Amino acid sequence: MPRLVMKFGGTSVANIDRIRRAAKRVGAEVAKGYDVIVIVSAMSGKTNEMVGWVRETSKLYDSAEYDAVVSSGENVTAGLMALTLQEMGVQARSWQGWQVPVLTTGQHERARIEDIPNANLNAAFDAGNKVAVVAGFQGVSPDGRITTLGRGGSDTTAVAFAAAFDAERCDIYTDVDGVYTTDPRVCDKARKLDKIAFEEMLELASLGAKVLQTRSVELAMRYKVKLRVLSSFEEMSDAAGTLVCSEEEIMESNVVAGVAFSKDEAKMTLISVADRPGIAAAIFMPLSEAGVNVDMIVQNISEEGRTDMTFSCPADQVLLAETAMKAAKERGEINFHDVVADEAVAKVSVVGIGMRSAAGVAAKMFKTLADNEINIKIITTSEIKISVLIERKYMELAVQALHDVFGLDKAA
Repeated sequence: MPRLVMKFGGTSVANIDRIRRAAKRVGAEVAKGYDVIVIVSAMSGKTNEMVGWVRETSKLYDSAEYDAVVSSGENVTAGLMALTLQEMGVQARSWQGWQVPVLTTGQHERARIEDIPNANLNAAFDAGNKVAVVAGFQGVSPDGRITTLGRGGSDTTAVAFAAAFDAERCDIYTDVDGVYTTDPRVCDKARKLDKIAFEEMLELASLGAKVLQTRSVELAMRYKVKLRVLSSFEEMSDAAGTLVCSEEEIMESNVVAGVAFSKDEAKMTLISVADRPGIAAAIFMPLSEAGVNVDMIVQNISEEGRTDMTFSCPADQVLLAETAMKAAKERGEINFHDVVADEAVAKVSVVGIGMRSAAGVAAKMFKTLADNEINIKIITTSEIKISVLIERKYMELAVQALHDVFGLDKAA
């Protein structure tokens, strides 16, 4: 039988009524002739509640026990979903990560999937089960302990199962009805996309779009898994949602596919750094070891053997970065006059595979920002992306202006 993977996020299984609604969608796919693997998240809010319990119990907690606690929410949802399907007359069985098994690395809280042997689930399907309800977000380490994949890890679980079982498609059900050209809460002209290329979705996810977890898109692109993002709260339709697929499947698209933004950014500058070979490594190695996620980097022109080094990072990692830099200075690894943080900035990006062959995108973007009197602090580019760091108070204006100038409210 053809295989289909269906993933339901926390809001889609937030209570028994919503689980019943999701189960009806699963039943409809079974009726079409599919064997279905359902990946479920914990009920909305439950993971945060359990994380709170762990931190209340122990500030310096054992990460293996953290995984044992926070993974339990998915087990509850999987069991309830299987029971609901059974009540509907659909043969279903729930599976925890260790039962499949979902084999992962041994790194707790952010393990990576290494393999998903398919013998156990295939045997269940061969025995007449039509649905395997798998607890998302979790796996088992080489030493047999429960692991978790990091927040949003159920998306990654779903794509990994679709690849491992050669599924026809992987449907991601959430509380939005697809991928938009930008956040509709910021720009009321935002338009839902029928299709978007893997590379575009990967850039948008990494730049702040919350629809899909970045690692899930990476996996889908690597294994050519067709992803469909759709809402569990709308009427069922084969044409619903947004299909994330290979570039070859998209006949025509706008030069720019979307505008992404991240408001929780900070700009940090090391003032008067000694300009010498290896200085960049001396700065960014300690930041990496401290777990600081550095994004944009700019080095000023050197004068009299000194330079300024500026980089951006998440706003909640400023203290980590400052501590790492001061420790490196005390160890004599780097020498600088001061470290200055600006936490009132935001990152705004335009993304599109059409930028590979279209000239003038950067010029149009910069002119639009200039026309709106928005100053650019840092610029970074890639083949299909241009990102700028600006004052946070201008973020919504920048998003709306760029959305308009690139005509994203209209299909190609």
